[in-house]
Amino acid sequence: MSLSLPPLGRSTTRSDLVAASIRTAILSGQLKPDEVLVERKLADLLGVSKTPVREALIALTSSGLLTPTRGRGLAVRRLEDADVRRVYEMRVLLEPWAAGRAAESPTTDVEEAARALDEAARCAQAGDRLGLMLANRRFHRHLYAGCDNPLVVTALDDLQDLTALGIVTLLWEQWPTWQVEAGEHRDILAAVKDHRPEAAEKLLREHIESSIKRLA
Repeated sequence: MSLSLPPLGRSTTRSDLVAASIRTAILSGQLKPDEVLVERKLADLLGVSKTPVREALIALTSSGLLTPTRGRGLAVRRLEDADVRRVYEMRVLLEPWAAGRAAESPTTDVEEAARALDEAARCAQAGDRLGLMLANRRFHRHLYAGCDNPLVVTALDDLQDLTALGIVTLLWEQWPTWQVEAGEHRDILAAVKDHRPEAAEKLLREHIESSIKRLA
């Protein structure tokens, strides 16, 4: 049988929206580490059936934001310094290389990355730490997505939620370094925009390693 089907792309499903809502509640501190999530309660709060909530909880467990409890429930993950360090050690193996390849590519979306940094600056000025973290997250993704290696992009995507949780619950609580990081982000973006792969790779490696050193 000869079959030719166009790709469907990724749609935003109800479970995606539920996952986004729960993720925001976790990263904003409304849902605390070790807090057990009750499927029915979440469904009632969000005005949806239990099915998209169940699917969202599965996805958030896969990304690392939730962890199973002894009673077969799910709780918000509590990260220790060592957990966050391991996430950054994984990132430093992949993300600098991805930034270097993105700097070589003429199709890397530097404009979207620049807009993310502008949004981060506005959030920092307004004292919106959650918005700042999410804007920085978009910046990193716009850069590494330009490496033209879907396996690397997927691996880094899988670390996004744990990185975000580590930033808001540990790194920025102990070391409020977002002003320094903003300057580092601008330097990394300039290297990618100017097609300087060695500089982009070096700058991003140093950017990530600075967090690893703090957590050592």
